[in-house]
Amino acid sequence: MHKSSSGSALGPGGLDLTQAFFKSIVNAAPSSPTKRHNKISVVGAGNVGMAIAQTILTQDLTDELVLVDAIPDKLRGEMLDLQHAAAFLPRTRIQASTDYSVTVGSDLCIVTAGARQINGESRLNLLQRNVTLFHKIIPPLVRYSPNTILLIVSNPVDVLTYVAWKLSGFPSNRVIGSGTNLDSSRFRFLIADHLDVNAQDVQAYIVGEHGDSSVALWSSISVGGVPVLSFLEKQQIAYEKEMLEKIHQEVIHSAYEVISLKGYTSWAIGYSVANLARTILRDQRRVHPVSVIAKGFYGIDGGEVFLSLPAQLGRGGVLGVTNVHLTEEETERLRESARTILEVQNQLVI
Repeated sequence: MHKSSSGSALGPGGLDLTQAFFKSIVNAAPSSPTKRHNKISVVGAGNVGMAIAQTILTQDLTDELVLVDAIPDKLRGEMLDLQHAAAFLPRTRIQASTDYSVTVGSDLCIVTAGARQINGESRLNLLQRNVTLFHKIIPPLVRYSPNTILLIVSNPVDVLTYVAWKLSGFPSNRVIGSGTNLDSSRFRFLIADHLDVNAQDVQAYIVGEHGDSSVALWSSISVGGVPVLSFLEKQQIAYEKEMLEKIHQEVIHSAYEVISLKGYTSWAIGYSVANLARTILRDQRRVHPVSVIAKGFYGIDGGEVFLSLPAQLGRGGVLGVTNVHLTEEETERLRESARTILEVQNQLVI
C-alpha cells in the first residue's frame, strides 16, 4: 500500500525546502550523530492497536510511529486520521504499510494482531491459528529490527509470548508479554476504592496467567508504604478472606464486563502498554508485572513457560525479576497457574 509520512520535500520535483525557510546560525556544528531517535512499530490496527498508538502519541514517547496491518484501506485511514491531528500532538513521524520493511530499525515492536474466534471454535484451535499468524509476523519483525524488543499484547498473551520467543530466536530478556500489568492496575483501583485512597499510593500485584488462574499477592499489598494485612493483624482488625477473593474475582471478570458493555476493551490496555513502552525506552528501571520466562522462579521447573512476575524493565528489556516474598498458598497457586499455561502450550504445533 501507499506509505505516507511527514517531510520537507514540498518543492518542485521533491526539492527540499528546509534551507529556504531556515538559515543556519554562524559557527554552527552539524547535529550530533549520537542523538537518540526512538522508533516504535505497532502490528495490528484494530481497537487495541490504535488505542496504544494514540496513547503513545499523546504521551510523546517516540520520534517515529509505524502501523502495520493486513487491511490496507483501514490502515491508511487510521494513519491519515492520526496525521491530521499533527497540530495538536508532539512532533512524531507517522507511517503505515502492509509491508514489514517499514518497521526497519524499530526499538520496540508491539504486537496486538490476533485471529478472531469463529462460532463454535475451540480455544485450542483459535490459539493454533494465532500461532500460524505469528509465523507471518515475528520473523519479518526480527529480520528488519534484529536489536528490537518484542512486546506481545495479543491474547492469550502468556502462550503467545512464548511462541514469539521461540520464533524470534531472541534472548528471553528481549521478549515480553503485557501480562498482568493491566490486571494489577485494576487490582490497585479496586483496593483504592475500598480504602478511599489514591490508586497511585497502592502497591499491589496480580501475577501468573493473564486469565482465570491469576494469583493476587495479598501478602505484599501496601498503602503508603504500610503493609495492609500485617497492619490489620497487628491492630487486631478483622477482615474476611471471602472479601479478598471477591475483589480478585472482580479483577478477573472486569474485562468481560467491559466487553459485554461496549464490545471490546481498548483504552485501559492502551495506557497500560504505553506505560510499559515509557519504562523500556526511557530506561526507567521500574517494576511491572509482565509476562517473562518463569523457569527457575518460585519452584517453577516443569518447562519453559511465560507468566507474569514483578520484573524490572529498562532499555535492555527485562533486567531482572523482583524477589517478592510469597506465602506458601500464593506460591502453590502460582505453580498451578504455570501448569495451566503449560498444559495448553504443550498441545501446540510451533
